[in-house]
Amino acid sequence: MNYVQLEKLGEGTYATVYKGRSRTTNEIVALKEIHLDAEEGTPSTAIREISLMKELKHVNIVRLYDVIHTETKLVLIFEYCDRDLKKYMDAHGERGALDPATVRSFMYQLLKGTAFCHENRVLHRDLKPQNLLINKKGELKIGDFGLARAFGVPVNTFSNEVVTLWYRAPDVLLGSRTYSTSIDVWSCGCIFAEMISGVPLFRGRDNQDQLLHIMRIIGSPDDRTLRKISAESPEITIKQFPRYPKIPFQQVLPKASVQAIDLLERLLQFDPSRRITAAEALTHPYFTSAAVNPHAGYPVPTPAAMPPPTYAYGTQQQQHQPQPQQQVQPPANTYVHAYPMGQAPPQPGQNYGYQPGYAGR
Repeated sequence: MNYVQLEKLGEGTYATVYKGRSRTTNEIVALKEIHLDAEEGTPSTAIREISLMKELKHVNIVRLYDVIHTETKLVLIFEYCDRDLKKYMDAHGERGALDPATVRSFMYQLLKGTAFCHENRVLHRDLKPQNLLINKKGELKIGDFGLARAFGVPVNTFSNEVVTLWYRAPDVLLGSRTYSTSIDVWSCGCIFAEMISGVPLFRGRDNQDQLLHIMRIIGSPDDRTLRKISAESPEITIKQFPRYPKIPFQQVLPKASVQAIDLLERLLQFDPSRRITAAEALTHPYFTSAAVNPHAGYPVPTPAAMPPPTYAYGTQQQQHQPQPQQQVQPPANTYVHAYPMGQAPPQPGQNYGYQPGYAGR
């Protein structure tokens, strides 16, 4: 093999991920070894991930460089990223909450990568902080395409056992199998709120509890909205839900700017047809207005040229400390629990990668 294993990054049911180095270029890469069963063959998640990622080449999507197939294992060679977004928030946020400039940059990059997927007719279906990787340049890259699916016209019928619970759209929670790109947009909204506050916005225990958590914040949908969703997804059985009034996002996220709140409102619509698209979100005033520019006096970057955070691995306050060399950062493969009582959200099925989240977990 043209790659040298350096250290193990993690291990899961079906795969082990190593940090590696190319023998020809000396480039650091991530090696994901998928163990093949003689009877079961290659996991469908691996086949799906390979086929989709070979086509998705974008700065905000983890690059799949190569695939090595032997009788006993399948090795996927990915570009190497130092940590996922959840670990970045734990290490550099204020109780997990990132500063406004970093939130703005990461959110823009997330939407760019998501819009590219959708333009190429791919649903990611499992966007969450653990599946978003950050490199030392401050570039955010979408990883883990094991649950992703290509979609077409007419609308395909998909599984509703997708997206980790806390980032799952209400229409999917209701049982929809005819969803589309709007489910990824909902996940982007949940991630946006989490970067601002430092904690997940909706933390349910199961589908029903998750729906109630969502309704307690964005309000219960009226009967007309529920009938509309049901008409568009006939497989949904509408139940009676408690009537919760909407809580203003400004009250839930007091540190968020007016533009950030407006964008969040457009991302987290209960009715999937009313959610803004990823491409439309990129032109929102949150990314263009001087009111959200944290560097007064500096020109506001145009969306197409928005850079990653200038202080990729630290906050602005940390940069100005007199002895930054004394800061100790956790190793790239350190897993930091950020969920209440050490509990991670339920998983949408048994994946073949390892728990912390890396280029396909």
